[in-house]
Amino acid sequence: MDKHAVIEENLIKETISRIKPIQQASYMNVKKRLNNLTKPVGSLGRLEELAQRYAAIRGGNAKLEKKVIFTFAGDHGVTEEGVSAYPKEVTVQMVFNFLQGGAGVNVLARHAGADVIVVDMGVDYDFKPAAGLVVRKVAKGTRNMAMGAAMTRDEAVKGIKAGIELAEEWAQKGVDIIGTGDMGIGNTTPSSAITAVMTGESVEDVTGRGTGISDEVFRSKVDIIKRAIEINKPNPDDPIDVLSKVGGFEIAGIAGLILGAASRSIPVVLDGFISGAGALIASRLQPSVRDYLFASHLSVERGHKAIIAKIGQKALLDLNLRLGEGTGAALGIGLVEAGFKILTQMATFDEAGVSKSK
Repeated sequence: MDKHAVIEENLIKETISRIKPIQQASYMNVKKRLNNLTKPVGSLGRLEELAQRYAAIRGGNAKLEKKVIFTFAGDHGVTEEGVSAYPKEVTVQMVFNFLQGGAGVNVLARHAGADVIVVDMGVDYDFKPAAGLVVRKVAKGTRNMAMGAAMTRDEAVKGIKAGIELAEEWAQKGVDIIGTGDMGIGNTTPSSAITAVMTGESVEDVTGRGTGISDEVFRSKVDIIKRAIEINKPNPDDPIDVLSKVGGFEIAGIAGLILGAASRSIPVVLDGFISGAGALIASRLQPSVRDYLFASHLSVERGHKAIIAKIGQKALLDLNLRLGEGTGAALGIGLVEAGFKILTQMATFDEAGVSKSK
């Protein structure tokens, strides 16, 4: 590892050291107000849970105004194995679609009042500067993990560092809540590999059909993931090793963003399977990040259920989503905001002059 990589890995360690679990007293202080609002105790169910968690994370005088979804993009060498129904050129094309505001995540982000920032972590294309685009390119795509490591350890560290730095930058801009998203043809393959290694589940049980592949391609995809794990032997006790051997640059960026956000007491609303893979890496590096995560939905991708269980979350929605991009995160942000508005805008019994139950 060169000198720069050592410095970058030290940044990750410093960030991890700043992440503290949320104290129970913080939750209880919020619950007191929730239980005093003009409703039977607990009658707004998980909306109250969301309000309680958000306010506890953000601390006193919390607000929820500035919302940003980061859509991390990267290409994958494993597409050479034919694991996707789409060619890798679609990654580039979709980045342009995001920047033009025409993708699913753009529509749902507008609905939620959130901005979309596209982060080029490893797309095999040189983008010109554009509004809403941040270039943090580690390389022009990962290598084929079925033939060897997807990236070097230094590259994995660089990807995580890029995500941390984005969180730091936007913390200074006053962001209140962050959503994660992804774009990368073939990226359910590394996500399945990470999930199998980090959860101990079988490859068959955590591998789905991604963009809609046939039975034959699905069987091949499972075999390719097994081969990648056998060839690379990722160490489940070393999440950076797992990321480097069978991961992706966008997954590295998501993991770093989660760590950086948690270190600045900023809640993160996860999208689906690929965001979940990033959360697996982040939560193994620092288990306390789980206190800062919200799982927006349960993806159709089979491995997502195992991820959510592993990171100690419960999905807010189950809508058969599998698009990625940050679409689920946009919906989840809306629910967190709804819960927070209940906490801050609903009257208490005393304020409304309403009699409490006996």
